[in-house]
Amino acid sequence: MHSIVHSSAVLEKYPSQLLGDAVEAISSLPGVGKRSALRLALHLLGQPQENVLHFASAIQRLATDARYCRHCRMISDTDECAICADRSRDHRTICIVESVRDVMSIEGTGQYHGVYHVLGGIISPINGVGPSDLTIGDLVARLRELTAVPGETPPEVILALSGDVEGETTSFYIYRQIAGFGVRITTLARGLGFGDDLEYADSLTLGRSIINRQIFNP
Repeated sequence: MHSIVHSSAVLEKYPSQLLGDAVEAISSLPGVGKRSALRLALHLLGQPQENVLHFASAIQRLATDARYCRHCRMISDTDECAICADRSRDHRTICIVESVRDVMSIEGTGQYHGVYHVLGGIISPINGVGPSDLTIGDLVARLRELTAVPGETPPEVILALSGDVEGETTSFYIYRQIAGFGVRITTLARGLGFGDDLEYADSLTLGRSIINRQIFNP
């Protein structure tokens, strides 16, 4: 018990204010406790200065220079992400996802060749997230532009959100907003378990869910 108390005391009082500040900053990351943050800070302290400065510069540039694609809201280095800029992709098939991580998961399957729309979250009243906090308005404007030309094949919208209550609520809300455009609205085949996040689905299962997608039935 004595060693546990001593260890806790070390974590609460640092020999340097600079070290303490670094630990506080690192421990603000999700899933990183004070003990792990201290270990990481000491590791950085032991690295060549140029390595640490490169690390700090990368984080700073992420905060100052990263942009979001003007079309799909995917993280990007420019105003248009590489996916939206790729003319070989099917720009009339739009996959609706919650986050950038979901785009990365679907891209990892190699089975999808359309484009995306990143909502930036899902509707969650308990967490204070409503439709206006998401990019649903941007999606509606995007579809209005796509369907403005008569005679074109109707676009397809794939609702690739989680199957839990919040995901289903968001899917239903989006359906109500876009059904009037005459677009084909589909959803992933339920090879994924109820409430599964796309981020944690294996590539094979997720790929099959995309290929075997079904018409969305609200």
